[in-house]
Amino acid sequence: MIETEKLLTINEASKWATKHLGKTVTTSNISYLIQYGRIKKIVGNGNTQVVKQELINYYKSYNGIRELSWKDQLGKDLNWALSFDQYKEAETTKHVHRLHPYKGKFIPQLVEYFLDNHTDHFKKKAYFKRGDIVLDPFAGSGTTMVQSCELGMHAIGIDVSAFNALIGNCKVAKYNLDDIQKEIDRITKTLKEFLLNSHTLEFEGKLLQALYEFNNKYFPVPEYKYKVQRNLINEDKYGAEKEKEFLPIFNRLVKQYNIKLKQDKADFFLDKWYSQHIRNEIQFVFDEIKKIKNADTKKIISIILSRTIRSCRATTHADLATLIEPITATYYCAKHGKVCKPLFSILKWWETYTKDTIKRLYQFDGLRTNTFQSCLTSDSRTIDIPGELEKKNPAFAELVHKQKIKGIFSSPPYVGLINYHEQHAYAYDLFGFKRKDKLEIGPLYKGQGREAKESYVQGITDVLNNCKKFLVDDYDVFLVANDKYNMYPTIAENAGMQIVNQFKRPVLNRTEKDKGAYAEIIFHLKGK
Repeated sequence: MIETEKLLTINEASKWATKHLGKTVTTSNISYLIQYGRIKKIVGNGNTQVVKQELINYYKSYNGIRELSWKDQLGKDLNWALSFDQYKEAETTKHVHRLHPYKGKFIPQLVEYFLDNHTDHFKKKAYFKRGDIVLDPFAGSGTTMVQSCELGMHAIGIDVSAFNALIGNCKVAKYNLDDIQKEIDRITKTLKEFLLNSHTLEFEGKLLQALYEFNNKYFPVPEYKYKVQRNLINEDKYGAEKEKEFLPIFNRLVKQYNIKLKQDKADFFLDKWYSQHIRNEIQFVFDEIKKIKNADTKKIISIILSRTIRSCRATTHADLATLIEPITATYYCAKHGKVCKPLFSILKWWETYTKDTIKRLYQFDGLRTNTFQSCLTSDSRTIDIPGELEKKNPAFAELVHKQKIKGIFSSPPYVGLINYHEQHAYAYDLFGFKRKDKLEIGPLYKGQGREAKESYVQGITDVLNNCKKFLVDDYDVFLVANDKYNMYPTIAENAGMQIVNQFKRPVLNRTEKDKGAYAEIIFHLKGK
């Protein structure tokens, strides 16, 4: 047997891959490859083993091959160090950064690279220091604020979306963690009591058991996915057949337990995308949250509920990010390679996310510094930053008056790409926030035509012209953008700034469906 055909245990494969890639590959990573059919499972001597050659084939895009390929496509000025490819997902979504999903956010390591005091071949000098004030006029989910707090800097976020501001402020708030745990325990207990009066959990238990038996028989793991990966099974045809075959079992259980699959109306997001049973549970938990006296505790538990209901939308696992049509029955799931079901209760996700949130808050509590961070709900084109800050945090406003803002690190919206309000429509419906879609810069509904681009250039220009009034004279502005329409030189000129440097970084693993070569630019702007 030649060297590359040798068999490795999962532990041996983990050690080999770690050395081969120059980054940590855990035994869980190897198990994932087996489970999802990327490599074949070999059982021998009572141990699960894999073929070394299959690992080599799977990882062939690493060790410089992908870097060289992308540089050929995107240019030799691509700074591969800014891919942060050495970090596992757990590190790029560390502590409070994953308190709530958010489309289009940058990873914390990118913010840290430009805010911290290190220098390297590309970053010739440190631009910020401890005690500086950093501004993010497109705060999104608050990544810049969180990293500023970790690095000993003050930070101001601004976002036109009230829900975005809530997420950002919840990430940086200082909590009474015992009070949060007490309220979570109370709400979980009352939710379970509420569910005792329905047959929902019993129905889901029976359905899960039926699915388990059916999927074990027709979609064995990992053999089925391994065959699909190698086109030994026509997945579309086979999946459709088995989906149809299971449906009578599902319908029988729905009738037996009197499950209401849809609500009577579909006027709003919460009406259309949730079963009646889940909608009832959402309202029940929300009513319990309203009873919480501590304002900060109430806000963070509201974020947990929002994260929970986002995971409970009536959609397929493959359509979580896009939401095509509500799903009210079992279906073949190409993502998991088996028949899956929509959700009929929020309990599982509620319990998962409450535990996860507490853990993440404790982690961040040990890293945070004694600095100010605040996200303001406003339009960055017109806001009086010190004036608005005075209403929320007079001490922070006084600091801004005294030393002014050192600079900006932000990722403006991309023109015609994301509907920032619609991605959290469920939260706007539930919490009653006023939507300000028309104030978005570069919104999805305006598209990417000439008028949309001109409006975008004007919008970003207005933001920079307004914000620079509050910056120190020798400010540094960093804007992260994929400027495929070459708008930022015009924006800089119109804002009385100049682009003094550009850092081109590869953006890896954007989505499961889009793994092509893609880069974005970090524009460094200064005053003329």
